[in-house]
Amino acid sequence: MKSLAFGAGLFPTEPMPRMIRLAKLSEELGFSHVWIGDSHLIWREAYVNMAAAALSTTKVKLGTGVTNPLTRHPSVVASAYATLEELAPGRMIVGIGLGDSSVETMGMKPARLSYFEKTLVQMRDLFAGKEVELETGKIHIKHPCKGKVPIYVAASGPKMLELSGRIADGIIILVGVTDEYLRQAKERIEAGAKVAGRKLSDIDLVLWAPCAVSDKARAKDAVKAHVARVVAHPQPYVLNEREQKVLAEIRQTYDYYYHMEQQANHAEVIPDWLVDKFAIAGTREECRAKVEEVKKSGINQIAIIPYGAGAEDREDTLKGFASAAF
Repeated sequence: MKSLAFGAGLFPTEPMPRMIRLAKLSEELGFSHVWIGDSHLIWREAYVNMAAAALSTTKVKLGTGVTNPLTRHPSVVASAYATLEELAPGRMIVGIGLGDSSVETMGMKPARLSYFEKTLVQMRDLFAGKEVELETGKIHIKHPCKGKVPIYVAASGPKMLELSGRIADGIIILVGVTDEYLRQAKERIEAGAKVAGRKLSDIDLVLWAPCAVSDKARAKDAVKAHVARVVAHPQPYVLNEREQKVLAEIRQTYDYYYHMEQQANHAEVIPDWLVDKFAIAGTREECRAKVEEVKKSGINQIAIIPYGAGAEDREDTLKGFASAAF
């Protein structure tokens, strides 16, 4: 059995010197991965932040958390990662999904599954120095990767989970943190893996979880905006009646320009009881207990998205979580 790893998902909501500090701190605390959010209109530029993080650290693996093939053409993603791989060999991971706030703020819609699958094939071919046929003609990049850059797919809905099981090196799972939710997600991933002649154990499973460590009330409040977005994603399970009512309120209030911001209106509709299903938030003891639960699920990595509670900030949450979980 693989040992449980821990990642830090850092959305670049602050100036780059601060983001560099958070990346360095994550490595110093023992996090094995740093994931940089990509939403170019509401956050700072992801790939610039990744280069800065790579220069400022020595061993953490770095990935987008996550990019997409619409605002970033697959040839652009391939070129960017081939360049980053030259800078930090063996440390880069493509984290990619259908597109969320990055496409919604552009007035676009997420990628279709068929297009998404095609772009992943194109990226892998471009990484390998092969020609790729586009509608406009054949292309290739002149600086292909010397080593393998794995592709991790962000997935929540059943079809996306199955697709990921077929084609992804790793899966960033966005379904909540309860045993039942994770079990159903893994069933869909395993179904997809079987189609491709793979085993579930062949795939690196990363649980994406908003996190705050403080007294119980403040910690729950800190993650509610993020929980709202997770609840609104397609899921491999059916929400119960109470959860459906909350979902209807989220859809009425959600504004992508305030995507996952703690003071967003959509945070106000999330009740405390729902937070426990979709986040790791509470005292250090409560967070430690949740990590112990997740360990039993077969997940390979917990990637927390840290939020400051009350007067605390992301640095405090990174430190609090590390002291509780490592």
